[in-house]
Amino acid sequence: QVQLAESGGGSVQAGGSLRLSCSVSGDPINADNRCVGWFRQAPGKVREWVARIYTGGGSSGIQYYADSVKGRFTISQDIDKKTVELQMYSLKPEDTAMYYCAANSGGFCSTISSRFPYWGQGTQVTVSS
Repeated sequence: QVQLAESGGGSVQAGGSLRLSCSVSGDPINADNRCVGWFRQAPGKVREWVARIYTGGGSSGIQYYADSVKGRFTISQDIDKKTVELQMYSLKPEDTAMYYCAANSGGFCSTISSRFPYWGQGTQVTVSS
């Protein structure tokens, strides 16, 4: 079992920055093939994958990004603090959404939300123009 809790959301103007943090507890964050992903969901839209990082096993540290955030967002891990962070730069109004972190239970690190059994409660990010 893994428990996750997001923090760091807020309201910023376009072009601004925010840093989201996902605290991971329960099963070890660095278990083999563990990965943590960030997803977001805007009102009336489907939940979409944003970024993911392997936090355990031989692929630990490998990151992947959705095209919409590549070059603007950076995902990172701190194994000692048991956190996964999402640094967001050059924010746009279309980045406005509820942001969730999620953890897999091992195996392939997917971009599909249904493949992640563990979820945090979400943190709101609002970007005004």
